[in-house]
Amino acid sequence: MDAAVPAVLVLWDVDHTLIENSGVSKETYAGAFELLTGRSAEHRAETDGRTDIEIMTNLLARHEVAATSSHLAKLPEALEASLAARRERLRERGYGLPGAREAIAALSGVPGVIQSVLTGNIRPNAFVKVEAFELHHGLDFEVGGYGSDDIVRANLVEVARKRARAKYGVDLQPSTTILIGDTVRDVQAALGGGAVAIGVATGPNTVEELLAEGAETALADLVDTAALVRAVTAIQAQAAA
Repeated sequence: MDAAVPAVLVLWDVDHTLIENSGVSKETYAGAFELLTGRSAEHRAETDGRTDIEIMTNLLARHEVAATSSHLAKLPEALEASLAARRERLRERGYGLPGAREAIAALSGVPGVIQSVLTGNIRPNAFVKVEAFELHHGLDFEVGGYGSDDIVRANLVEVARKRARAKYGVDLQPSTTILIGDTVRDVQAALGGGAVAIGVATGPNTVEELLAEGAETALADLVDTAALVRAVTAIQAQAAA
């Protein structure tokens, strides 16, 4: 890392920020439910901004199934197996969102920037989703925060920050940790975990809603690569000052 500029950890949300899964995620949760219980899911999972464990616990509860310690222990394996079975369906139906690849590539060229993901997905599934559309280049999955790390999304910020500090030997603070996401829950997770939020209105929330929730800035999408780079480097400059 260049000592002349502060290290910045940029954490990307995955679904509806980098990729569109086109309903495959909800099918994955239904498949995991069936693997866990032997029953077909009658209700759809509620997903946006939640962690996989929270989503599955809620889905079990909606079906009046108690989330036993056995269920919780088997959840990661069931989720991983369920998405693995739908990997080709994800490739066929989903897509990388416009500008995502260019944004990651551009930030990879900014001195001091470390990029990873902060997502409610368990780690194997996060990688599958991003790699399916060749968006994994430039992202260090070793220093991410995942739904398999903690049920509370805000807690994932410090998980990722600790991993990045340990791997890169850099000083990372709330002012130099950035979460980019599409929902008000992403903004809440950033602020609750001690990070700066950049909103991208490619999901259920508008630019205005993301800003009102406390995002430092919000973009309509990732198509304007220069605008995103300016937003990140402005935060970096503030930290340097």
